[in-house]
Amino acid sequence: MKLLKTVCLLFIASLLLTSCKSEEKKELAIVDNANIYIKGTMDAELTSPPFVPAPVGNRPAKKLLVNMEILEKEGTMTDGVQYVYWTFGGSVPGSFIRTRVGDLVEFTLSNHPDNKLPHNIDLHAVTGPGGGAESSFVAPGHKKTFSFKTLNPGLYVYHCATAPVGMHIANGMYGLILVEPEGGLPKVDKEYYIMQGDFYTKGATGERGLQPFDMTKAVKEDADYVVFNGKVGALTGDNAITANVGETVRLYVGNGGPNLTSSFHVIGEIFDNVHVEGGDLINKNVQTTSIPAGGAAIVDFKVDVPGTFILVDHAIFRAFNKGALGMLKVTGEENKKLYSGIKQEGIYHPEGSTIQTMPEEKKKKVVAKVVEKTLAQKLKDGKQVYMKTCFACHQAEGQGIPNAFPPLAKSDYLNADVKRAIDIVLNGKTGEIKVNGKKYNSVMTRQSLTDEEVADVMTYVYNSWGNNKTNVSIKTVKAVKSSH
Repeated sequence: MKLLKTVCLLFIASLLLTSCKSEEKKELAIVDNANIYIKGTMDAELTSPPFVPAPVGNRPAKKLLVNMEILEKEGTMTDGVQYVYWTFGGSVPGSFIRTRVGDLVEFTLSNHPDNKLPHNIDLHAVTGPGGGAESSFVAPGHKKTFSFKTLNPGLYVYHCATAPVGMHIANGMYGLILVEPEGGLPKVDKEYYIMQGDFYTKGATGERGLQPFDMTKAVKEDADYVVFNGKVGALTGDNAITANVGETVRLYVGNGGPNLTSSFHVIGEIFDNVHVEGGDLINKNVQTTSIPAGGAAIVDFKVDVPGTFILVDHAIFRAFNKGALGMLKVTGEENKKLYSGIKQEGIYHPEGSTIQTMPEEKKKKVVAKVVEKTLAQKLKDGKQVYMKTCFACHQAEGQGIPNAFPPLAKSDYLNADVKRAIDIVLNGKTGEIKVNGKKYNSVMTRQSLTDEEVADVMTYVYNSWGNNKTNVSIKTVKAVKSSH
């Protein structure tokens, strides 16, 4: 019995000792990151979105010199809408910073002399008061330098923290800093930098001109634009990110906020790996990942088939109506075993980006006297309306979508009756029609456009793609409207 007690006591002591050693190892690991030996000095490579600097690989920890300039500059939010952005490095989001655990970062923040306001920087990767904000408050025409040790691997947000903090962030002052583990992240074929932000303007969504920031909307979290990389269309068309079939893609995704959480999703892909909130925890086979304001995630996936894959905030009205939409264009050979393409034709109803309702009766309105634009101006403005409202259904060259939406290019139906076409834009249409000898039976939703916008977009359509070059006047639009 005495022997048994002795054995039990020894076993318990062994467990306690093992536990202590385990905790000691954890403690040593934390201490080691703070005391990693620094070998040499190098200038940090900084990149504008959607690009990222070269991976750190196996390089030793270094003194890393980061030089970043704050610029207040006017830019384009969407066609016809200008906005004064406050930026780190001249872009929204700001320059991507790539480091490794144990680096000693010497950060110099300069505020361009033409700027109007003081700024600073709070880097979530910093262990220190304000994340560096207390050491970096800088007036226009001045610069500040401070240093910090990168202790924790992960993907971190940085942002301005000068009062009013929300206003500085809402005007575009955010970016990402990556701290790679020792030895670097696993290699991939393509890497890109994407960051979501919500913007608040005095004018309504799409209202033209230079739009100032609206503090009241921001406090109410009523965003006019929710976008990737600072503007509508920053990652679409010629700006789309690219990959080849068979390649692995890594996206460094951040959310500057200042208010809204992102539900990040790539339509037609599944994330093989997601570094949850940019940290060590990895989820596999993820469809949509939640990224809080002021947070980030690293997502990896392999592209197996060609095509255009759509990046969205899956709070879906933000994507299709406020701008949180991008494209990944993948080229290469098809693989019918994985994806067959169309096997049976059906009707598909893609969406435009304006507010739409079903057809309804309209009350008569008094026709007011208006001043017409020049044809050149109407064509320019009409194209903007078309790309925002009509593009998804009728396509860039007016070719339509087979068996779903009729073509506008060289359309006998369109050219035969201008007033009928205007009426369809104003009030919508359901039922069968015949265009260029083919039958179509779908729904054209009523478009919530001003009389001027209707005149502009119809003039653009009639003066494009081999149509009859009608110049549609606002007076004609009003006359069609008043006939109901």
